[in-house]
Amino acid sequence: MIIDSHGHYTTAPKKYTDFHFELVGAASEGRSLAGMRPADVSDDEIRESLEDAQLRMQRERGTDITIFSPKAAGMSHHLGDISVSTRWAEASNDLIARVCELYPKNFVGAAQLPQSDGAGVDAAVRELRRAVNDLGFIGCNVNPDPSGGYWSGTPLTDKSWYPLWEAMVELDVPGMIHVSKSCNPNFHTTGGHYIAGDTTAFVQLMQSTLFDDFPTLRLIIPHGGGAVPYHWGRYRGLALDSGLSDLEEGVMKNVYFDTCVYHEPGLRLLTDVVPTRNIIFASEMVGAVRGCDPRTGRHFDDTKTYIDALELDAEARGAIFQGNAMRVFPRLQAALSEN
Repeated sequence: MIIDSHGHYTTAPKKYTDFHFELVGAASEGRSLAGMRPADVSDDEIRESLEDAQLRMQRERGTDITIFSPKAAGMSHHLGDISVSTRWAEASNDLIARVCELYPKNFVGAAQLPQSDGAGVDAAVRELRRAVNDLGFIGCNVNPDPSGGYWSGTPLTDKSWYPLWEAMVELDVPGMIHVSKSCNPNFHTTGGHYIAGDTTAFVQLMQSTLFDDFPTLRLIIPHGGGAVPYHWGRYRGLALDSGLSDLEEGVMKNVYFDTCVYHEPGLRLLTDVVPTRNIIFASEMVGAVRGCDPRTGRHFDDTKTYIDALELDAEARGAIFQGNAMRVFPRLQAALSEN
């Protein structure tokens, strides 16, 4: 089985995603959000939004199941306050749950969490519990920068985050550390902010003793770990200079990188540098880059092609495509068994 651990519903019907802006507008005018609902979306509209996108690509690329979450840039935690973010996360997760009900052999859900700069994590914990216990989701996305590119909040290792980490450990679900849209004009969302966010999160975790407090917490850093594999020696050196454990004996016991790297040399570097046990297959389709590479004629985000071209033994290939995901997402086995 080939498990794609990082997929977003980037093709959701527009009349549904417009609900977010309706919420923001209502809140800015001081109107109550109670009773506000997104426009009705039929099952057929959901099917139409997926059949010629994610589902077709699954078939063409030979992947079996995608861990599916709402559009990352669409989380836009910087818009509105925590009441807006809460209502939007609930609606977004409900839509993902409908996708998983319609296509249980193709998708399993991961939650968007309500976050807002300075609002704490209580709302995120409540929605995580609902998503896991009521909707059957197996993971979540955690935005380390709800300010949208200004990084005005506390680092992931601050005690203010601890109730969320405690809930994730209790529920036995991992979190993908994934920023949302940048509202800072200095940072392109997918080209700058995403990669900077990945790298920043890793360094925060590396510098901390977070995993001493939560030894079973599992966090995934997407997009190949940002700049980390390319600068592996820098981060090993910084850790050792600071009296911390070497990366493989320290932070990498709890942190995993996915394979959303859009060229073969980049994935070769990732697999050469980072231990196989820490690499999880993912494509992010349909995501940051939607076009085809004119040099190869294949889509940039067809990451399975790059991995297929690498000289990996059967054990390593199996771990990347399936085994590591089953270990990091322990609720996945039950979800697959039900379907």
